[in-house]
Amino acid sequence: KGKCPEDGWDESTIELFLHELAIMDSNNFLGNCGVGEREGRVASGLVARRHYRLIHGIGRSGDISAVQPKAAGSSLLNKLTNSVVLDIIKLAGVRTVTNCFVVPMATGMSLTLCFLTLRHKRPKAKYIIWPRIDQKSCFKSMITAGFEPVVIENVLEGDELRTDIEAVEAKIKALGAENILCVHSTTSCFAPRVPDRLEELSVICANYDIPHIVNNAYGVQSSKCMHLIQQGARVGRIDAFVQSLDKNFMVPVGGAIIAGFNESFIQEISKMYPGRASASPSLDVLITLLSLGANGYKQLLKERKEMFSYLSSELKKLADNHNERLLDTPHNPISLAMSLKNLDENNDAAVTQLGSMLFTRQVSGARVVPCGSVQTVNNYTFKGFMSHANDYPCAYLNAASAIGIKKQDVDVFLKRLDKCLKTSRKESNKGKVVNDVSNSNTGTEQLED
Repeated sequence: KGKCPEDGWDESTIELFLHELAIMDSNNFLGNCGVGEREGRVASGLVARRHYRLIHGIGRSGDISAVQPKAAGSSLLNKLTNSVVLDIIKLAGVRTVTNCFVVPMATGMSLTLCFLTLRHKRPKAKYIIWPRIDQKSCFKSMITAGFEPVVIENVLEGDELRTDIEAVEAKIKALGAENILCVHSTTSCFAPRVPDRLEELSVICANYDIPHIVNNAYGVQSSKCMHLIQQGARVGRIDAFVQSLDKNFMVPVGGAIIAGFNESFIQEISKMYPGRASASPSLDVLITLLSLGANGYKQLLKERKEMFSYLSSELKKLADNHNERLLDTPHNPISLAMSLKNLDENNDAAVTQLGSMLFTRQVSGARVVPCGSVQTVNNYTFKGFMSHANDYPCAYLNAASAIGIKKQDVDVFLKRLDKCLKTSRKESNKGKVVNDVSNSNTGTEQLED
């Protein structure tokens, strides 16, 4: 039926299924005589076993979704994977999605593929409207495709950074709709930035007949992000939304899903991909979803949401204990941010040092964001880089509740963060005392005391 099984399969069943697919490929036929340049020959038995002897990859030279006559098993694997993934996207909340395909590139390059496909539909366009998010790959995706990003600064509402809808519409009017390739919006993001106002952006895109591409990098795991996409497509226009395989399905980095509501446009994107492609990302996600089943994946989504509530409440307690506060970002369903005003006021370097301390204590993924850092990306200079704004009011630390996180991860993180904050405060206070002493007329006496 091309759907994810409700209950997961055991490993033996999955392996039997993959071997059945593999023996349908010509390189695994008994007595096969290959005289072409690409015959699925593999020198290492270890490599062959790692890929379950599915060596031919997916697609043909002109279309990544096309069927290969000499690789019926690999082609079937590709079709089934796309169908199962489509089923999961619907299950996760985007119920009216019509088509998707797994592409063996991460999110940034997959976005580039979408922009390149739109180029043929809008030959005059050279600008992409982009509500700012300080993440390099989504910015580079536009540059790599040969377009000029038009950065729309976010507006501060309470602690949250939100889409400036008025600025987006004003820029469209100023540049002319025909000169704009698309609006490039974002759902999943680091707090205090929150998902873009997708419904309002989608209505603007529909009104001005401008395509709308959504970077949904790790949004499949969030019912709120998926609801925003569903609503955006319902009230306005969303042409495609792109999500990472590793972040949403816990597989190795290297694949993404491009999905949309217009079947023919998604097919156009798949045909834009030049040549065949690796089957590894498709194989990884198919094995994962067959082993989890729909019920297993739903359980992971439920646990992630529960862990978000737990992380939020416990991080708030820790923040209060250190005279900091958990920033109020109710529109961000995955990422949290805790202020670092005390560290920041005492010593700017202490903020960066806190990040190093956490990393050396095996806390990965936590981001420490100082105030006012400047970074140039592809000749574009961003003030306050990593904070999604030129002048965010305070330094802060990010932590996220992503799919697969366990209570133990949260507890260990909080324990280590507590120790690091205490150490940082001591060191900051020492530095302050030394500075106060050196600036005093009776500094020598105070130092002796």
